[in-house]
Amino acid sequence: MKLQPDQSDVQTISAYGPGWVGVGTDKITHSVIISSRGERIVWAPRRFEDLDAAHFEQLAQVRAEVVIFGSGTRIRFPLAAWLQPLMARRIGIETMDTPAACRTYNILAQEGRDVAVALLLELPAGPAGSAATIRE
Repeated sequence: MKLQPDQSDVQTISAYGPGWVGVGTDKITHSVIISSRGERIVWAPRRFEDLDAAHFEQLAQVRAEVVIFGSGTRIRFPLAAWLQPLMARRIGIETMDTPAACRTYNILAQEGRDVAVALLLELPAGPAGSAATIRE
């Protein structure tokens, strides 16, 4: 799906597909943290099973108002104990599958919210799906 946001200086996700996400003209093929303030940080976990508390501490360091966690090809919730660094800093977190996280991040970023998205960019187990461009 192709994303076409209104004119804005905010960093948005332009497209996504199985195992990748587009930010502007860049195609990212590794898990990543993207913020509405322009940060783009390589995120180490490749699969949901790789996650641990340190990954959520890294999210807390971004210091966004809210973090959207894209849990991969399907929705999976992190352990409550992993969320302590975010809760201690009063940072909200929402969990959804990665495609929904891309769309939600764009909406909040376009509204001027201080938001970050952490995306697990897993390859699907079955046949590869099609690319999506986000339209708003």
